[in-house]
Amino acid sequence: MMVLRAGIRMLAPLALVSAVGCAAVQTTSSGEVGIERKQYMSALVSEAQVEQAAAQQYAETLQEARTKGELNRDTALLTRVQGIAKRVIAQVPAFRADAANWQWQVNVIDSDEVNAWCMPGGRIAVYTGLVKTVTPTDDELAAVIGHEIAHALREHTREQMSQQMAANLGLSVLGAVTGSQATADLGNTLSTVMFTLPNSRQAETEADAIGLELAARAGYDPRAAATLWQKMAALGGGQVEFLSTHPSPASRIADLQQRAERLMPVYQQAKATR
Repeated sequence: MMVLRAGIRMLAPLALVSAVGCAAVQTTSSGEVGIERKQYMSALVSEAQVEQAAAQQYAETLQEARTKGELNRDTALLTRVQGIAKRVIAQVPAFRADAANWQWQVNVIDSDEVNAWCMPGGRIAVYTGLVKTVTPTDDELAAVIGHEIAHALREHTREQMSQQMAANLGLSVLGAVTGSQATADLGNTLSTVMFTLPNSRQAETEADAIGLELAARAGYDPRAAATLWQKMAALGGGQVEFLSTHPSPASRIADLQQRAERLMPVYQQAKATR
């Protein structure tokens, strides 16, 4: 996420295939940013299973926030976040046509945590701490939301769950359990991957690139992603939960700036039509 995984060593593709029946898939088209890496997903963790677990976990998260009086308390902020998200979500067919039919949800949780995330299947949460602490512009907030949506489009959570299973074969994470226990284990693995483990640098690079293009296509300045990360870096990992699961090397900002410049024609065209 934007929290959105430490270091689980990536197994070689052939090892994954032989170990847990992983198959190479292409979750998204390449877009203008040229993301073409094939991913390896375990047959034991289907897209439908992950989305079902995510839907349940999202509902539980919202219910907990609702019970505490922390769900969508700021009407103005909710309207702002949902408006930006709506424009960015409208661009997802550029990478993945089926995502246009996901059951997208966008909510704001009142919390000091500087965080935002998008679960599999398009379930988004933005924390008020992110807005209050980082004070993002609309362009910067679009960069956050685009980045998180990109993780969902690329199914990075499912991919990492597959890697977790390959790394823990002796534990038989899902294969030896059925029914409610299987659902619980899947949900626990999903939670660990989404909220505890840092993203791989490769996943972060892909989310950066796709997120930039989604924002640019929506008419938001892609250069804002670099200024956003500059703000995050200035605050530091001790204050920003987001940084614990989204590694931010110094080279990342330079890479974002270069990618943004290449996407300026896309942004300018989108802006001209609004």
